[in-house]
Amino acid sequence: IFVRTVWEEGNSNNGNKWTTLEHKGPLFPPEYEPLPNNVSFFYNGNPVKLSLAAEEVATFYAKMLDHEYTTKIVLKQHFVSHQDFTKQEMTVEEREQIKKLSKCDFTHINKYFLEKSEEKKAMTKEQKQVLKEENNKLTEEYGFCELDGHREKIGNFRVEPPGLFRGRGEHPKMGKLKKRIQPEEITINCSKGSNIPVAPKGHRWRKVQHDNTVTWLASWVENVQGNFKYVMLNPSSKLKGEKDWQKYEVARKLKLKVETIRRLYREDWKNREMKTRQRGVALYFIDKLALRAGNEKEESETADTVGCCSLRVEHITLHQEKGGQEFMVEFDFLGKDSIRYYNEVPVEGRVFKNLKLFMENKEPEDDLFDRINTTYLNKHLNQSMPGLTAKVFRTFNASTTLQEQLNKLTTADMSLEEKLLSYNRANRAVAILCNHQRAAPKTFEKSMQNLQDKIAQKQQQLDVAKKELKEAKKELVEKKESVVKRLEEQLKKLQLQMTDREENKVIALGTSKLNYLDPRISVAWCRKFNVPIEKIYNKTQRDKFAWAIDMTEEDFQF
Repeated sequence: IFVRTVWEEGNSNNGNKWTTLEHKGPLFPPEYEPLPNNVSFFYNGNPVKLSLAAEEVATFYAKMLDHEYTTKIVLKQHFVSHQDFTKQEMTVEEREQIKKLSKCDFTHINKYFLEKSEEKKAMTKEQKQVLKEENNKLTEEYGFCELDGHREKIGNFRVEPPGLFRGRGEHPKMGKLKKRIQPEEITINCSKGSNIPVAPKGHRWRKVQHDNTVTWLASWVENVQGNFKYVMLNPSSKLKGEKDWQKYEVARKLKLKVETIRRLYREDWKNREMKTRQRGVALYFIDKLALRAGNEKEESETADTVGCCSLRVEHITLHQEKGGQEFMVEFDFLGKDSIRYYNEVPVEGRVFKNLKLFMENKEPEDDLFDRINTTYLNKHLNQSMPGLTAKVFRTFNASTTLQEQLNKLTTADMSLEEKLLSYNRANRAVAILCNHQRAAPKTFEKSMQNLQDKIAQKQQQLDVAKKELKEAKKELVEKKESVVKRLEEQLKKLQLQMTDREENKVIALGTSKLNYLDPRISVAWCRKFNVPIEKIYNKTQRDKFAWAIDMTEEDFQF
């Protein structure tokens, strides 16, 4: 009761998030440090002394030479022929001289930064400690704020340094220049009467405001995609914990309403109005496949990524029968972060019939759901249940899947390793549902080979131990049996590790664990099956989910 009160303390519904807020403002990255005279950029085999602005941008590319990013055509095109390196940052003379990336040689700059990196690695323990203490001082000064009389940790108090935009997947803006953010672009948010953060010398803030209906401390707009960036409280803060808790409570409320909502959207499939039919089919996909709703985007150079409402005719293929199943729908599109979503699913006959109808007389580039959008869909859902949006379905289905899988896969008589494999398998089912993919880690093959070598070595030891057991004298049998048993357990543990790694090769478990899975499910499972919480959540995650760890009993079910 005490803990629950701590998390609920001051939790009001009038829209105000805080009464007093005081902080030092964001911490800016250090100014650019010019290259030494003996390190040059070369063009067409000749050293070229670049102006400071162009040189800084050249270092961004040079630092990435060893990365696969620099092999990508889009990045190269943006870097040298777009309005960044050649047109924006260079002088007129430099632009006349430097026109082709193929003639640019960044290897000397790259070598310089590799040497700097090696120097840093070779620092003594004492030198590293000095750096750590300096960093801790900055964190103490800028990394905390005073919120309603409590000292709260700030999440990302550092302004991101300039560099080349990478994006995820095949992002069309890869290689564009992320400019240095100046104080004149930053809006500060704090309470009236507090000590307003002081802007760096010679600068001023864009604006200072006192808006207690939002939880951010500072904001600005980044130049590549025109998105707002915010300095927010750390995920472990009380405000963030409350917000998280409320998010999962809304998803749990959906559990009580979901059958009614499903019955209603199924009725929509037969409605005379096309808009209502499209709404019903879109909700079916959002519910059944955990698709993102797909927000409206401005037509520009943003990545051509879509969600449910923005699907085009070209993104789905209908098969009356495929692989022995009727009414198959094949999805193929780029989702969030340009991650490909490919899926073949059987649907109900009426959904199939409606999709055919929606596609009639349309070109491949036409919208599949041309009568609806995300705003309309969310407004409709909110009428069914206050606070309900398409995103809540994703959280609800992800958490429901985890709970069901854990109940199905875990038994009390399992070893700790078997329980952890079960947990990861349950988490993996969610990641697959949510299409959380990743590229296989670069070190994957090497780490798997090391594991295979360990398994072969352990098997050898076990074979020797079994042979010794067979030949053992009566008084040594018990001792030899315990050696065999211990080696068998060690071998099984290594084999489970190998299975787990192989299954996790291209699936990202972290995203769903942090954003879509009610942490109380995991905490209750740990308590029920005597699994240390540290095995499921690292220190940062335990801080973020402190509210769940504090309040959850082992009998909790989502």
